[in-house]
Amino acid sequence: MNPKGTSGPWPGERGDRPWGFYLVLYEEKGCKVKRFLVRPGKRLSLQRHRHRAEHWHLVRGEALVNRDGEEIRMEAGQSLDIPRGAVHRIENVGREDVVVIEVQTGPYLGEDDIERLEDDFGRS
Repeated sequence: MNPKGTSGPWPGERGDRPWGFYLVLYEEKGCKVKRFLVRPGKRLSLQRHRHRAEHWHLVRGEALVNRDGEEIRMEAGQSLDIPRGAVHRIENVGREDVVVIEVQTGPYLGEDDIERLEDDFGRS
């Protein structure tokens, strides 16, 4: 059975968050691929990672990304790199869900490699 809002096979872990959810699509040593969904008006925490870089490809929606203080508007079909250590956040500024395919690379890809600098939901 697939999680709500998805179609096709669902091979991996799902993480529900106050802003939406993520699904792990593929994982091997040094590489993880996720699909994450951000609900309208929501945004992820302002964060950085010590051990991984990320590449985001926007599949659906309109987003505003903050990367090291630079604000970047994105729409479906655009991609963006988040270097290791870069302070970043994505916000859904449209009326429909934002869907991103994220490719993580690095020596450690655990969910605990998140340093939250600001969070709308009170998480640390």
